[in-house]
Amino acid sequence: MVKYFLGQSVLRSSWDQVFAAFWQRYPNPYSKHVLTEDIVHREVTPDQKLLSRRLLTKTNRMPRWAERLFPANVAHSVYILEDSIVDPQNQTMTTFTWNINHARLMVVEERCVYCVNSDNSGWTEIRREAWVSSSLFGVSRAVQEFGLARFKSNVTKTMKGFEYILAKLQGEPPSKTLVETAKEAKEKAKETALAATEKAKDLANKAATKQQQQLV
Repeated sequence: MVKYFLGQSVLRSSWDQVFAAFWQRYPNPYSKHVLTEDIVHREVTPDQKLLSRRLLTKTNRMPRWAERLFPANVAHSVYILEDSIVDPQNQTMTTFTWNINHARLMVVEERCVYCVNSDNSGWTEIRREAWVSSSLFGVSRAVQEFGLARFKSNVTKTMKGFEYILAKLQGEPPSKTLVETAKEAKEKAKETALAATEKAKDLANKAATKQQQQLV
């Protein structure tokens, strides 16, 4: 049994801009799980399509229950191959990715098609499919559920990273990361609490002074 994912996203940038950003996505604040990227093959076909293959290394933290099934020396990084076909004439880019290690534990295969949005030619549409499978006897269903949940989480990070790089390339101030937003909120809460404490002290002092005056 295989877990299947189908999704569609829209980036409010032209296909040319998204194509340029695709090759400059890493690093960004949302891709800390991506450790390395290397182009291992690239060629232009006679019909002017760009074919590329990249090798990416990403962190691969297992759930605690899965760590018990594997020895401590098992690599915690996953190696991913990414094949891409870019058709500049039709403004489409198709990518295929799959992991080449930890395949017994889980295999995640993804296919993405980047094309011009049908409703707005200045936007780019991403059609995404994924297949999550596991051959682990007895726990394959649990592994697939975990893999699908992680995949969905990574899709959100991917889109955030895309938006960050696109804003950077277009000279716009990148949107704040979740960490930065949380930090600002925490600092603001501290300032509010401090102001409230000072105000309470001031009111208490005034009340004490007034009480003393009444006693006199």
